[in-house]
Amino acid sequence: MQKKNSPVISIRKAPKQTRSMHLVANILEAATRILLQEGVHCFTTSRIAEKAGVSIGSLYQYFPNKQAILFSLQENEWKQTQQDLANILFDFTIPPLQRLHLAIKKFFHTECEEAVLRTALSDAAPFFRDSYETTQQEKETMLLVLRFINETIPNIADEHRYFISKLLLETMLSIGERLASHTNSFEEVDKWAEAVSDMLCYYIENNIPKDYNNKLR
Repeated sequence: MQKKNSPVISIRKAPKQTRSMHLVANILEAATRILLQEGVHCFTTSRIAEKAGVSIGSLYQYFPNKQAILFSLQENEWKQTQQDLANILFDFTIPPLQRLHLAIKKFFHTECEEAVLRTALSDAAPFFRDSYETTQQEKETMLLVLRFINETIPNIADEHRYFISKLLLETMLSIGERLASHTNSFEEVDKWAEAVSDMLCYYIENNIPKDYNNKLR
């Protein structure tokens, strides 16, 4: 059986001039409005061009298909989330486990604040889930967590470091996704963040060499 080729989801060319940057920004803003107001079933390049007030030809100069637009929206969200987490996890003025508490709380809040858009992007995920670009973004997030664990508890076995990092990331992602779709108040989000943080910190403290515990809080 012939393997089906994945659609190209990379932007055709990066905008360099102010005018082209505004054009791409307008396209992505229109795409976001369509996802939020009309749903993924109305998400077509012609509808996006109409909403953005640009010609379909102008849209295709930068985006080869709707999958590329969807991925650009998802990529922007990923990059912002990664930056937010990095700013907290590598603030060395704060003890490591306190940073972890703050990072989890920030992540859960962000998931819930942008729940509608994130749900729409989740519905559209089949368009780009198995792409090379998506895999690279997932690797970058994992490397961010690995770096935090490595700097926090450097002298542990690689497989143990990887397991702790994977545990942290998978727990945050799965619970954050559920909170975004089932939680109505930030008070409840804070309770979940506190409980999840305590659980993960307890695991870390009880599965690392004892001489590291005093350095974590």
